[in-house]
Amino acid sequence: MSQMRHQLPAEPTACPGCEEPLEPGDLFCGACGSDLSALSQPPGDHPTMAITVAPGAAAAGGAEPGTDVPSAAVRYDDPPPAASETGDFTLAAPVAAVPAQPQHQPEPQPVDPRCVVPEPTPPSGTLAKVCVACRTGRIDDDGYCENCGHAQPRERDHMEQELDAVAVVSDRGLRHHRNEDSFAVSSAALPDGSPAVVAIVCDGVSSATRPDEASAAAATAANEALLESLPRGTHPQQAMHEAIVAAAESVNSLATDTAHAVEHDANHHTNAPACTLVGAIVAGGLLVVGWVGDSRVYWVPDDRTAPPARLTEDDSWAAQMVAAGLMNEAEAYADERAHAITGWLGADAYELEPHTASFKPDRPGVVVVCTDGLWNYAEAAQEMAQAAPADAAVRPLHCAQVLVGHALDGGGHDNVTVAVLPFAMPEQGAGSAYGTA
Repeated sequence: MSQMRHQLPAEPTACPGCEEPLEPGDLFCGACGSDLSALSQPPGDHPTMAITVAPGAAAAGGAEPGTDVPSAAVRYDDPPPAASETGDFTLAAPVAAVPAQPQHQPEPQPVDPRCVVPEPTPPSGTLAKVCVACRTGRIDDDGYCENCGHAQPRERDHMEQELDAVAVVSDRGLRHHRNEDSFAVSSAALPDGSPAVVAIVCDGVSSATRPDEASAAAATAANEALLESLPRGTHPQQAMHEAIVAAAESVNSLATDTAHAVEHDANHHTNAPACTLVGAIVAGGLLVVGWVGDSRVYWVPDDRTAPPARLTEDDSWAAQMVAAGLMNEAEAYADERAHAITGWLGADAYELEPHTASFKPDRPGVVVVCTDGLWNYAEAAQEMAQAAPADAAVRPLHCAQVLVGHALDGGGHDNVTVAVLPFAMPEQGAGSAYGTA
């Protein structure tokens, strides 16, 4: 990655009043309505950026002697909030005075997306819709209130989809100004006529340009590749590998769309679009998972007395430290560098290393496929099992809704996407179409 990645952007990346992430060119904060043009640029406050760790070099931020990070490129997706002077982390520490709101304008408050129903576009010739926050301002073409500056709910802010054997819910969360996650769920028939159920979940890397486009492109490409290869009889694990490669190629192609990039980020430095990917396939009595990045898959058995499990290993700074024996898991994930990812899909990725694994569960259960917007609030497998409803296998959509709610109730600091796939045991004598795992 180029040295330009180490420079601070010309404009603040977060609202100085409430720390809401900003897009280049924003004149108002989408969460608190602050007039950004009236504020001086705040001091550096732990910017989101990409860094490259040279072979043998210490971790970003200065590691202690003897704690060198294994050689890899790392990239910060959603770094922790800036530290206060006392060293404690806070979710919203003001760093600049916010201009007083006129008395006749009520100060807008952050809106819980679960409580907002986007208003339909009015027919031609009728009055334009008004702001969901102040209920008086008109909405401009960019989706912001002309009165208080509040960003309005968009189609991608909250999405749900349910098929016969899989369900998924994706939400913007309570802190981000847009949803940069994406997903695809589908089913296909194997050559023997049995079903294969697919769930793909992608998390846009916030430090990249157009992360929402990257995640959408990856999810679509991976899903289409699986729907083409599985009916041909390709083994699900091989099909997953090929799907991740196809997703990477799709994201890479976004970097060559220079005209779109210039239009999207005029007068601002751009970098390659990037995202993580995790997916699961339930087919022929097998559970196959694949991933690049730090999104995860969990196994939650219907019998909650049986142990749940996490089925993926993060491509992250923390995971590398644990694997190298330099820190235990608790120490690594408590470090502010824990969520620096070392693997992603994108033209500037260090190298593409798709991970795949195949399992053959011995009991029924559900597969939870999620971004870190959920597992940040239920990291251990036992915590995930406790958060999932007991009837998850028969009500997968309800389970996904409950898990998204768990993340929002925990703080909703990030976008959150959750797919739930029930895994039923094959009928006696049916066996597996692919043999043992």
